[in-house]
Amino acid sequence: MPDALTAHVDAFARTSLPPESEWPRLLFELPELQYPEWLNCATALLDDTIARYGGDRPCLLAPGQAPWSYDRLLATANRVAHVLTDDLDVVPGNRVLLRGPNSPWLVACWFGVLKAGAVAVTTMPLLRARELGDIREIGRVALALCDHRFLDDLEALTPALPTVAYGGQAPCDLSRRVEAHPPTYEDVRTAAVDVALLCFTSGTTGRPKATMHFHRDVLAIADTFSARVVKPEPDDLFTGTPPLAFTFGLGGLVVFPLRAGASTLLLERATPAELARHIVEHGVTVCFTAPTAYRAMVSTGDVAGLATLRRAVSAGEHLDEGTWRAFHEATGIGLIDGIGSTEMLHVFISAADDDIRPGATGREVPGYHARIVDPAGRPVPDGTAGRLAVQGPTGCRYLADPRQRTYVEDGWNITGDTFTRDADGYFWYHARNDDMIVSSGYNIAGPEVEEAVLSHPDVLECAVVGVPDDARGSLVKAYVVSREGADRGPALIRSIQDHVKAEIAPYKYPRAVEFLDELPRTPTGKIQRYQLRRRSHPETPQGG
Repeated sequence: MPDALTAHVDAFARTSLPPESEWPRLLFELPELQYPEWLNCATALLDDTIARYGGDRPCLLAPGQAPWSYDRLLATANRVAHVLTDDLDVVPGNRVLLRGPNSPWLVACWFGVLKAGAVAVTTMPLLRARELGDIREIGRVALALCDHRFLDDLEALTPALPTVAYGGQAPCDLSRRVEAHPPTYEDVRTAAVDVALLCFTSGTTGRPKATMHFHRDVLAIADTFSARVVKPEPDDLFTGTPPLAFTFGLGGLVVFPLRAGASTLLLERATPAELARHIVEHGVTVCFTAPTAYRAMVSTGDVAGLATLRRAVSAGEHLDEGTWRAFHEATGIGLIDGIGSTEMLHVFISAADDDIRPGATGREVPGYHARIVDPAGRPVPDGTAGRLAVQGPTGCRYLADPRQRTYVEDGWNITGDTFTRDADGYFWYHARNDDMIVSSGYNIAGPEVEEAVLSHPDVLECAVVGVPDDARGSLVKAYVVSREGADRGPALIRSIQDHVKAEIAPYKYPRAVEFLDELPRTPTGKIQRYQLRRRSHPETPQGG
């Protein structure tokens, strides 16, 4: 890749890419994936969409707020870009952290960052100061744009991170500062292979990994999974529960609808019952959420009124056949299952309509290739369980992380999942083959939870594992050896759980805690987590 093919003045992201010899093989077999050398995905998703469909159409909706048209989003994003470049001296390639719940202002900030040629680092509002500090350190973040209600954890960082609040009424708030700038902006002419996003994912060691995605990657997920499987239409209204910090949410709630000229209803947070209510009230036609939410809506009967829904996409955890059939029976809608990863940016195996086989994840999304391999990387026969390997127009590029050589083998992305493929090319999920716990669609690193539990004053030792759960897929369970004299009762369990919620994002806390006199260990002292998994679920096979 020629070094000259970049608009980045700050070269950190580019120089932090792994060597090309460690990249996966990238495939651009579909004609729509032949992108020009110079490409700004914000221009393509917003300015170009307006040129095709018009700017007075609804774009962003939020409960209790006036809808934002495409023209309003464009003007606001352009003004945000002016603030970044004119007032805050942001240059192309700088990393800008975004923090806040799903909202029109968060989307406007995301577009403003990309229009300015900077790199968007979108984070969840649930993250605590320690987690934000890791992200800042790894990504060398220069600036943060933060919802005015979620400043505390950023303000706790040392040294201070320059931060501009948005959505508030203070004179220095971004929503006020943009008023001094024009509604037009000349978007930075970035290269298609300039880094646009740093997307963080938990590592099994507890230290997060930054995945690096180019401007062309953002369009590629819309031009493959969305265009070929979801098949959105300009009159569609999208909604869902995943935060925009999750690539599942970023694609499903921003990239896909805007690429198609559709609109999106942004929910700060919603229970399954609230999600169903918003679908009914707003006439939503496309929904993105985890199987947990679909399962809950079926069990409570909230699916009964989803008459406007024509597409329902499920990802983040395995969709079991029972949930698929129950939702289909109640609504007539065939849930679109899919597997993706932060490393790949979005879904690469899925199926819709008559292609669906309940219980199977699906087939290769057009533009991607997948196979099942053994521990040595050799393809295995159909019907044989093995590791899932994927290639396509997107792929893993970790920021300066040796784990790149683990995720990519011989040009293939090795996702960490165990699957079988049948003779018809359908992929059937078995389990994760690493130490990641997937609970309600969230990837949770056990070692990170262990570290938080161990910082409780009454905890001597701790091991965290995922245990099967009908509602969430897996539960985070902590096995704890308490300090001598501690009362091993409900009060201590609640104290440990509350302590973890204060240390790291609350969704990561152990929902089950069991006290042991000692943890099972090998002769060399390594904790035998498979013994703990079997303790909670005796049918779990040995594996370490």
